[in-house]
Amino acid sequence: MAGYRRRRVARAGARRRERRHSTMDPNQPDGLRDRLENKKLEFSARLERITDNLRRGLESDSKERAIQLEDSEVVDALGNEARKELEKVSQALRRMDAGKYGLCSRCGSAIGAKRIEAYPYAGECIECATIKEATGARN
Repeated sequence: MAGYRRRRVARAGARRRERRHSTMDPNQPDGLRDRLENKKLEFSARLERITDNLRRGLESDSKERAIQLEDSEVVDALGNEARKELEKVSQALRRMDAGKYGLCSRCGSAIGAKRIEAYPYAGECIECATIKEATGARN
């Protein structure tokens, strides 16, 4: 009885480790295309709102104008972030079309399924992304 329990616990542990380290099957993007398309629409709408906000005219009052200029700098920075995120989503969709979705663009290894689940437009595996962030690399 004790041996059976140990084997059962060992198998359960192996399954947990397998799930934790499992990788995304690039041929089975279960609903990920829809998630990416929705993200693309979300970022496009955000960028459009930001652009509209930047196009508004400035007030004639000098204090109000100074506040608006400061606000427009913040809005512009948000727009740049939205553009970057939109480009990442577009790249992920292109990788999906090319059959390379779920593979690291730097080392070619599979991107972990948990990373894909949390960040569906990830272009690098966690190891390469960590190195990129640590070295301050742009792309």
